[in-house]
Amino acid sequence: MQIESCAPLAVSDDEFQLFQRIVYQWSGIFLSPVKRALLAARLSRRIRQLGLRSFGEYYRVVSAAGPEERRILLDSICTNETHFFREPAQFDFLDRVIVPSLMAERRPRHLSVWSAACSTGQEPFSIAMALHHRLAPSGWTIDVLATDLSTRALEAGRKAEWPIESAAEIPSPYLHRYMLKGRQSKEGIMRAGPVLRSLVRFGQVNLSDASYPMATSFDLIFCRNVMIYFDAASKKHVFDRLLAHLVPGGYLFLGHAESGTGWNEQLVPVRPAICQYRPRSAA
Repeated sequence: MQIESCAPLAVSDDEFQLFQRIVYQWSGIFLSPVKRALLAARLSRRIRQLGLRSFGEYYRVVSAAGPEERRILLDSICTNETHFFREPAQFDFLDRVIVPSLMAERRPRHLSVWSAACSTGQEPFSIAMALHHRLAPSGWTIDVLATDLSTRALEAGRKAEWPIESAAEIPSPYLHRYMLKGRQSKEGIMRAGPVLRSLVRFGQVNLSDASYPMATSFDLIFCRNVMIYFDAASKKHVFDRLLAHLVPGGYLFLGHAESGTGWNEQLVPVRPAICQYRPRSAA
């Protein structure tokens, strides 16, 4: 019996630069040299599946192939690390500052939120739980758009099922109100309940595209732990596009290692990794 090797294939300097270029071109993600081992580990299996022998051969295939192989490549290099209620200080700010401010305003009781790098769904469902718990009793409606580059991550998010161990990340009041515990064939699985699932809709958006397909403006945008993968030009592009979809006075949430400072003067930091959009005309 022949056993397939699991060792990553070698990537030459020239091959790595070729993949740097096409990944950047297709996604805006810059693969720094330290990502070379990651590229080798994540693409070697696909190369072997196609019966190819090198990264150079795969580059020629993926360059000439249609969108499906491009999707497989980008799915492979995307990092989908996430969990429920990540960055607790941001959810505390949402609960203590933003929600009371919204409830005090004279405005339609509808809130639109965009989770712009939703991964496998834990972030948008966390947002939906936090907002629905506070606002629904006062008659508010909530719409959370969850988007990602990775179709694999989006498919997992739409299923809204996670290992039961993830329940430990969810505050008890939310867990009992919004989550279902699997039985029989779903033993060991936790699933979002129907009320929670009705608040979140999924779609694919490539943040490096020249424009985004939504006509909606959002009150809150979460784009966390994404900017760290972009170079300066891509960051400026994404910040400008995000602000085009954020209402005046709306908030942009970033990852803890990211900052909105210096990219757009209308983006004003109000907390670490949280900015408010204050257009010059409004000022």
